[in-house]
Amino acid sequence: MNLCFSFFLLIFSLAEIYSSGFSDSICLETRKLDSIWLEQFQTGTGSTGNKAMVENLKRFGVISSKRVAEVMEALDRGLFVPVGSSAYTDTPLPIGYNATISAPHMHATCLQLLEDKLQPGMRALDVGSGTGYLTGCFALMVGAEGRVVGVDHIPELVDMSIKNVEKSVAGSLLQKGSLSLHVGDGRKGWKEFAPYDAIHVGAAASEVPQALLDQLKPGGRMVIPVGTYFQELKVIEKSEDGSIKARTETSVRYVPLTSRDEQTGGF
Repeated sequence: MNLCFSFFLLIFSLAEIYSSGFSDSICLETRKLDSIWLEQFQTGTGSTGNKAMVENLKRFGVISSKRVAEVMEALDRGLFVPVGSSAYTDTPLPIGYNATISAPHMHATCLQLLEDKLQPGMRALDVGSGTGYLTGCFALMVGAEGRVVGVDHIPELVDMSIKNVEKSVAGSLLQKGSLSLHVGDGRKGWKEFAPYDAIHVGAAASEVPQALLDQLKPGGRMVIPVGTYFQELKVIEKSEDGSIKARTETSVRYVPLTSRDEQTGGF
């Protein structure tokens, strides 16, 4: 792809991000812009469209993990987006209540960053679980012997996420109790099943909540966007002695991690 065309794709993608009012990634790697561009032309519905989405992300280097590819292919994204949405296009989508479901490439990125902390039998917390898609992916990765908790402060989204999961391949894990979805302030985590090997936060915090650090298991990892207007996806490691190390993975743009009233405008 030549330089002029790459630049066009860059401007096009950023325009889409800021005109829409919702975005979760402003990663500028050409491979991701290529993926976004080409996926506009993907066709298919149900498992066909979902498989094409995953293959496209693999083709352009977004997904390098076989295990992540298998999980994303197994869990149909189309079951977790509003009816009529472009479920398999690599873009975030509004889900109501000033919330979004992240773009597939961000789901893949976060799954790969957390993959070794999502082994069978491990525990994971998904803060801002939304429609339940990434929570379901976590559950498939840790299996029936693990424990995955999704937390969102919008009751309607939690109800929606439960129904979505029930229709998916992760439904049996919900029935068995190894996956649960709860209404709550995700900034406070979910103490009942702490500590967690993996914590994912799906909205941008001005700073990392102390409650989440406290609930991260020694040897565990957290992926969280941090910042206000300028945001970075942080990867936080907790060593066995409890010390914390953080690094920046990439620049991103997420909706803010805030209170329910602030998110919904008091409605």
